Amino acid sequence: MPNAGSRADVFAPILADVLLFRQINTPVRIAAFLAQVGHESGQLRFLRELWGPTPAQRGYEGRADLGNTQPGDGKRFLGRGLIQITGRANYRACGIALGLDLEAQPELLEQPAHATASAAWFWLRGGLNRFADQDTEAAFVELTRRINGGTNGIDDRRALWSRARAVLATHAGVVTP
Repeated sequence: MPNAGSRADVFAPILADVLLFRQINTPVRIAAFLAQVGHESGQLRFLRELWGPTPAQRGYEGRADLGNTQPGDGKRFLGRGLIQITGRANYRACGIALGLDLEAQPELLEQPAHATASAAWFWLRGGLNRFADQDTEAAFVELTRRINGGTNGIDDRRALWSRARAVLATHAGVVTP
């Protein structure tokens, strides 16, 4: 993530711990994870979705499928964390898994440790390692759809994936499968 700057130093030890704990522990899994969170977070720069509100963000309001049933839920439970957890229901489920009250304090997902843990939780909950393990273009595109709902930013995600794969291939002995 060439644009991460000093944030990489903040996130590196957190990522190392969280990835092993959440079974994102092989070079292909790590590369796919880093590519996806790299895009979703603007290379670790944004732990909260930039709020316009855009038409898509206005669409969060009243979305029962996201658990946004109370007025203001759309903005309150906008995307946060490295993978942009979105919606009251997802905040609730993630909070339970992480031992946090994210409904009362959604901004906790803007802290590096929680931002990272929430992304790894989302990844594991969605069974996303199965796509990373295939290590193919088609599986990577499907992985993107599972995270994003579409293929938004696919070129950036591919570039980050390629870079992560190359780096991890040269340091494969450092990664514990």
